[in-house]
Amino acid sequence: MPVLPMYFVYSLLLCLGSLILLPRFLFDAFRHGKYVAGFRERFGSLSSIKSKGQPVVWIHCVSVGETQAARPLVRAIRKRFPNQLIVISTITLTGQNLAREIFSQDAAKVFYFPFDWRWVVRRTLRAINPQTVLVLETEIWPGFLRECKQQLIPVAIVNGRLSEQSFRRYRMIKPFMKRVLSSLSVAVMQTEADADRLCALGMDASRTVVAGNLKFDAAAAPGGHPLTAEFRERFQLANDGDLILAASTHASEEVLVLNSFMQVWSRSESKLRLIIAPRHPERFTEVADLLRASGLRWTRRTAAPDAGDGQVDVVLLDSIGELNFVYPLASIVFVGGSIAKTGGHNVVEPAAVGAAVVVGPHTYNFQSIVEAFVKAGAIIQLPLMSDSAVIVELANVISDLLADPDRRRELGSFAQALVNENRGATERTLESISPLLSNPATVVEAVDSLSATGGLLP
Repeated sequence: MPVLPMYFVYSLLLCLGSLILLPRFLFDAFRHGKYVAGFRERFGSLSSIKSKGQPVVWIHCVSVGETQAARPLVRAIRKRFPNQLIVISTITLTGQNLAREIFSQDAAKVFYFPFDWRWVVRRTLRAINPQTVLVLETEIWPGFLRECKQQLIPVAIVNGRLSEQSFRRYRMIKPFMKRVLSSLSVAVMQTEADADRLCALGMDASRTVVAGNLKFDAAAAPGGHPLTAEFRERFQLANDGDLILAASTHASEEVLVLNSFMQVWSRSESKLRLIIAPRHPERFTEVADLLRASGLRWTRRTAAPDAGDGQVDVVLLDSIGELNFVYPLASIVFVGGSIAKTGGHNVVEPAAVGAAVVVGPHTYNFQSIVEAFVKAGAIIQLPLMSDSAVIVELANVISDLLADPDRRRELGSFAQALVNENRGATERTLESISPLLSNPATVVEAVDSLSATGGLLP
């Protein structure tokens, strides 16, 4: 199929999909405020970057996880290329808020990524005028990549990953994916398996690099941060206290965690505490209603401090960007999205502070990392089972870890050591993308040369 019809079909499907999803979009917008923020920016209405002749590096992060992972890379780019301006884009509101906070001193602009229509992408590129675009993880927008290639703007995937599940979906449209991937100058992937899957879809192997996972470098141990001290003091969390943290939970997981916690809590002689951090802010009210009905003493993080905060059983972490500072206080961390079938979330951050980490069976988003942790005896992964069985099993795991501090410390020590062993992805990534940052025109010419000689599809 010729190039233009393939992209025309994609644009047509994008329009149809947008129309079909419009009622859901409006529902989420009115009920939760999703997508409303930055609506003009999503349509390419941006003030132009005042670069004063400085080259602009556009780094795209989808949401919170990618924004956190970008921190060491942003610092490294600023150090090696101090003359370059960095701008950051996200898709989600939570990612936007976090990016504005942690890159307030590093980024010339933080904005929303454009909708993938050609005229919108062109408006955005005109305003940003990037020298290079870096896309964290494998966020593939065909229209955006094609327009960047036509404007001779090199694009690199960094910290790329491609799960087996995503690979199977992309493989159904392999001819189109091969053309889309031809717009990339380089793909810096997390693992050999990720690289192999991307190459199987048509990415040129000579422009595919394995550098490891930036999240190992981003996972600092913020135990001495003022926010950590604030949590400890306000909620009277002892250094050796029995705090369980349920991080990045999804719908249905809070119910399971709460039921497990109540089983352990009812038979525990110590002052057992639980902090629940839902993954999505729009679910804070839903989880609050669940806690209200539980009969447990609880409070919100965002509530005004109260003298009784030190006596509550459960704290709802209804804030953005603070989860990292709670990890050092937790004895046991359950990482969510792993019982719910969403592929799991980042286990590296709690591992970096030496917490005992527990996950469910569905961890395909972090498959290689979780497999390495399991192999090293540095994590506990629950088997696939019914929800009722999960409640019992999770309660038993928590009880066993609380009763055996040596085992708990051993898990945390192994996990922390594994994180330290895998640091260094930032430097390897920077080496791979330095040609794009120092001399992008040469890179584009090299890619075009490959296209002309059959190394890539036109």
